[in-house]
Amino acid sequence: MNTLAVDIGGTKFAMAVFEGAVMVRRESMKTDAAGGRDWMLGQLEAIIAAWHREFRFDRCGIGFGGPVDFREQRIALSTHVSGWRDFRLTEHIRRVIDAPVVMDNDANVGALGEARFGAGRNCSPLFYMTLSTGVGGGILIDGAVQRGANSWAGEIGHMNVLPEGPECLCGSFGCLERMCCGLWLQRDYGKSGEELMQDPDFVSGYVVNLARGLKACIMLLNPSRIVIGGGISKAGPNLFGPLRIELRRQITSWSGARIDVVPAELGDDSVLWGGLALAESL
Repeated sequence: MNTLAVDIGGTKFAMAVFEGAVMVRRESMKTDAAGGRDWMLGQLEAIIAAWHREFRFDRCGIGFGGPVDFREQRIALSTHVSGWRDFRLTEHIRRVIDAPVVMDNDANVGALGEARFGAGRNCSPLFYMTLSTGVGGGILIDGAVQRGANSWAGEIGHMNVLPEGPECLCGSFGCLERMCCGLWLQRDYGKSGEELMQDPDFVSGYVVNLARGLKACIMLLNPSRIVIGGGISKAGPNLFGPLRIELRRQITSWSGARIDVVPAELGDDSVLWGGLALAESL
C-alpha cells in the first residue's frame, strides 16, 4: 500500500511516499509565507503530479503547523502563513489524489511518528514537543492521541512562562513559544536558534523558560518520556544537557516524577513518519 505523507510547517514543508513502511521518495523546501495558502497548494499539487507518474496513492496523512479541528478535518488557523483559516485541506488533497486523506496538528502527528518508529517507542504517556518556528505539543497515552474536548489539547506553546514578558502573536505575554521558538529567537537576537544553541551562556538562560513549560507538563501528565523535535532540538547535548539540569532544579523536590527528555530520533521526518501512522487509521 502506498501512503503519501505531508508535513506543512511555518518555514518549510516536506512530503514523502511510503511503500508499506519504507520511505521511497522525499522532498522538502522552504515555505513562501508571502505566497500564503495558494503558493503552498500549487507546490503540493506539482509534486503530487510528478510522483503520480510513478505511484498510485492509496491514502494520505497530513501534519499541519497550526491548530486543526480533527473531528471536522478542518484547519482552524495558522499564525505564520495566511489563508489557512477554516480551510478543509483534506477535501482538497482528496480530489487531487483520489484517495482517503486524514489530517492533524503537526505536533500530534510528530508524536505518532516518534511513538511508532522513533524515540517514543514503548513509552506511555508520551509527550512530544516540536521546538521550531513555533512550539507545539502532542500527548499520547497507550498509543492514542489525546486531543481534548475539541482538538485543542497539547498547546504548550501558549502557556505563560514569563507573565510580564513580551507580547506573543497570540496576544498574550511571555508564552513559551514567544520566549523559545525559532521565529522569535531570530527576531530578538538576529540569529537562528541553531546558531544560538552553540553559545553556552545563551543556552543557560534559554533553558530556564523552556524548563518552566516542561515542568508543567511533567507535574500534570507525569510522562514516561518527553521527546523534543524540530530544528532547535538538533543542538543535541548543547541543549539537552543544560535542560535536564535545569529541570531537576525546578521540579518540586518531593516529586518522584520521571525526568526523561530526549531528542527526536527521526529528526526532520518525525511528522512524515507520523503521517504514515495517522493514515493507517483510514
